[in-house]
Parts: sequence; C-alpha cells; structure tokens
Amino acid sequence: MAYFNIDGVEERTYDAIVIGSGISGGWAAKELTEKGLRTLVLDRGKDVKHVVDYPTTSLHPWEMDHRGTLPLEVKKENPIVSKCYAFKEDASHFFSKDDEHPYVQEKPFDWIKGYQVGGKSLLWARQVQRWSDFDFEGPARDGFAVDWPIRYKDLAPWYSYVEKFAGISGNKDGLPELPDGEFLPPYELTKVEKYFKEKVAEKYGDRHVIVARCAHLSEQKDIHKQQGRVQCQNRVLCQRGCPYGGYFSSNSSTLPWAEKTGNLTLKPDSVVESLIYDEEKEKVTGVRVIDAHTKEVTEYFSKIVFVNAAAANTNLILLNSKSKRFPNGLGNDNGLLGKYFAFHNYRARATAEYDGFTDFTTDGKRPTSGYIPRFRNIHKQETNFLRGYAAGVSTYRSEYTSEDGLGVALKENLAKPKLGPWRIGSHMMGETIPKESNLISLNNSKKDEWGIPLLNFDVAYDDNDEKMIEDYFEQITEMFESAGFTNIRTSDSKQAPGLDIHEMGGVRMGKDPKTSLLNEWNQLHTSKNVFVTDGACMTSTGTQNPSLTYMALTARAVDYAVKELKNGNIS
Repeated sequence: MAYFNIDGVEERTYDAIVIGSGISGGWAAKELTEKGLRTLVLDRGKDVKHVVDYPTTSLHPWEMDHRGTLPLEVKKENPIVSKCYAFKEDASHFFSKDDEHPYVQEKPFDWIKGYQVGGKSLLWARQVQRWSDFDFEGPARDGFAVDWPIRYKDLAPWYSYVEKFAGISGNKDGLPELPDGEFLPPYELTKVEKYFKEKVAEKYGDRHVIVARCAHLSEQKDIHKQQGRVQCQNRVLCQRGCPYGGYFSSNSSTLPWAEKTGNLTLKPDSVVESLIYDEEKEKVTGVRVIDAHTKEVTEYFSKIVFVNAAAANTNLILLNSKSKRFPNGLGNDNGLLGKYFAFHNYRARATAEYDGFTDFTTDGKRPTSGYIPRFRNIHKQETNFLRGYAAGVSTYRSEYTSEDGLGVALKENLAKPKLGPWRIGSHMMGETIPKESNLISLNNSKKDEWGIPLLNFDVAYDDNDEKMIEDYFEQITEMFESAGFTNIRTSDSKQAPGLDIHEMGGVRMGKDPKTSLLNEWNQLHTSKNVFVTDGACMTSTGTQNPSLTYMALTARAVDYAVKELKNGNIS
C-alpha cells in the first residue's frame, strides 16, 4: 500500500478520491479499485493495519493495567465518549477523545467518533437488517421529509452483493417488513428467547421474535477465505479488532481487497478541509488536505470524489467547501445542507425475570441477540405517533453466591456460585422523524486546530419520540406479561441524541433538486462527479441498524459512477 508525498500535480492526480475509510468508504475503495480506477483514500486518523494494530485483541483482563476498566480521571476528561458502552480499556485507543476534535452543542448531542483507518467499522455493533418498501415509502406515505428516489427493488440486488462478500449470519424469516438476505447459518436463540418467540406468536399475528442478523462469519465461504478471514470464534471481544476477521470491518475485508488490486493509495493522518470547485470547469476537481501533524496543506485531484467521512463530518466538509458558485457550501443552492439531521432513539429499556426452565442455561457466547422487527404503523397509521420501533431482546441465567456460614463452609459457598432465575433485557430502536429544525452548521467564530470551523449541533428529540417511548413501554410490558415474565421494569435513560451512533441526514437523497441534495444515485444534483453514500445521504432513518444500507448504496453508486465515467458523462 503506497504512502507518499509528492509535489507534482500529475503525481497527485487520481481517477477517484474517497474521503473516509469506514464502512462506506472501505466499500467505495474496494469497488473503485476493483473496477480499475487508481484510487486515493484519505483518512484523518492514524493507520490501523489488520491484526498488527490490534494491541489488546488477545489480552486477558489481568494483563491490562486496570483489568479492563478505565481510571476515573480518564472518564472525567472524556465525559462524552465515556458514555459509550465500548469505551473501556481494551478499546479506548480506537475512540477519539473529547478534546481531540471539539464541537459546539447548542443542544446536548453525544458525538462519538473513531478517527483511524477503518473508522468505526472496528467498533460497530455489527447488526445488519435490510430495509423494505415500508421504509422507503414511509416519508411519502406519512407526509414527512421528502420521498425517497429509490425503492427496495433498486437496492435488493446490491444488498445481496454486499451480504455475500461481508458475510451475514441470519435466518430466513419470511417477513415483508424485514426482507431476507444472503445468509450464513443463524445463531441460536436461547431457551427463554425461543419460549418468548412462541408466546408472542400465539398472542400476536403481526409480531415476531427472531435471531438478530449480524455481520459475523458463522461459516467461512470461499469468498471469505480469499479475504483471509475465518469463522467467527464467538469471543465477543469485537471492539478490540478481530485477528480472525470473524466480523466484517474495512480493515479485515474491503481495504485489503482494494490493496490487492494495486490501484489503492491510502493516506492516513489526512484531514480534509474542503472539496475544490473549479469555477471555469464548473466542477469539483479535487480535495484540499491538511496533514494532521505538520499542518501542511496539499491538494489532490481526481475525476470523481466519494465523500464518506461519516455523517457529521461529511456535512462539515461540504459546508466548508465554499466558492463563488457555492458560497454556502458545495451543492447547497437550496439551503438544505446540514438540515433534516436525524438519529435513532435508544432511550427506552425494559428488564424482567423468568422462573421457568431452571434446568437450562447458556453455554459459550454469541455475537448477537434476539430481535423484534418493527410492528407499529406498518400497513396503516394506528397510533398517535408516526412510524415505529424495533427492539433487541436478550436473556441469560444470572448467578449468585451464598454468603452463609463461617470458615470452611463460607469458603465453599463462595467458591460455588449457583444459577439464579433467567433475566431478560430489551431496548428500543426508534425511528426519528427528520426535521428542518434538527440541523448541524458551521460555527462562525470557533475553529479546530487545523483552522476548520467547528460544528454546531442543534438536534433534539420531539413529541413523536416521547409518544413512541411510552408505546414501547406499554407494548413490551404487555408482551413480557403474556409470557409470564415477572419483576418487569421499564426505564428511560434520558440519553442525548448521538449516543445511538447512528447519525443520518443533512445531505439527503431525493427526486427534486429544490428539496434534496442527492439524486437516486447518491450524486450531488449540482456537481455530478461528487457522491455521498454514508449516513449523511439518508432521507429517513427507518428502525434498522443502518450500516448494511450504506454498504449497498455505496456499491450501487460506484457501479453507476464508473459507467458514467466510461460513457463520458463525468469527466
């Protein structure tokens, strides 16, 4: 993989430039290089090589300075990122610390960042579900946002394409609201999850408990062997980086694949300041980059640019790409860039216990859980809120130790933990409605250490989110009660938007240049050689974990871009 700094314009010119190397950027790199384009991939973070740069991947807790936890001082220094469940001693090196790239919170927003080659593909929860037409048709049917310019049939073959390469474990469930995919063998539900599935099916005809689909190699196919990846070992230490390549990441999969073509140049520590718009040629000609350490400015040039910096930073880059033609940011003729920013609502949770099946427990680990696909407002509007929510469900046997006795008796009791009742946990994944008032923008007075304006976040929940939470509490309680679960408790974490780490929107797709930034091919309406296929392109959020959709959109957009390039429609 080439790393170099050359002054000549010709040596700094490529067929394509990709900004960002996370899940969507990695896919753009794979597809572009595989189709023969000399491609430059820029990432603002440090390099992370598969296996080599996973320093904690095989450590036992006692081999870490703090046995896996972080010192209180570190948590105090990082009040935002320390809220993330994976920000612990074994993975903190893959997270950006709070002081490394500050931002302005006009309203509370927890922006979780992972600045390194591979981005947050090293840290994601690896849950993958396809969208259906109930999701793509939602805005038009329910009267919010704008109509998606595509439907499920447009993306279905691309879902299949990326699933086969990435490796997705799942079950063929036959649910129109959650289409089946190209699955490897599914993981098992626990005994209590299977029981809950049966009870829910008995009482509700439109609700389903399934095993959650995940980007793990439950079985190694030849395509995965070619990537150098082997079957998932079910260690569930994924946030450390997997030396086996058992789960999908840019580092283990798409970037090495792109490197094998000989067409990839990767430059880490490259902070993209803006896209370069040539007023005479009336097109984007390249990218302006600041070295993360030396602050040296270098310009790189290409015929096409894919902006995949993750939703918030993609918005930042485009907003900061100002010119005489685009004084308010690249492509921003309609003033919508940065608006209709959205996320997922993860605030609501529920727990319960079950006294049955005491002769069963679980053995080993699995990298997924149970899952309840969205069941609200699918075929018609039936609640006092728009859209709906999905839910995760997991169960396990609790353990306890008796502290009875003295001396030898106490010692023996403490050394022999006993199994307690089954415990059940659930969390809501709610669709939020993109609103013009939810926006990110450039700060006029504050800049980061590279001289780039900070981002303002003016994003909040609304009444629709609150009503959805209440409905989840009511429905999950009812479902738990129908299964005979006890000690049911619901809670609202009150967490700020952002901690879901599913930022979406700001550069939304649409049919009309007056109401959207991107067309049906993820192409800027006003700059045909610029494509956006990360979370920023999303018109609405659905209830599904979004990464699989980013992958499919990226592969589809690259296919289109390369054809347009060859046909002379992009030059």
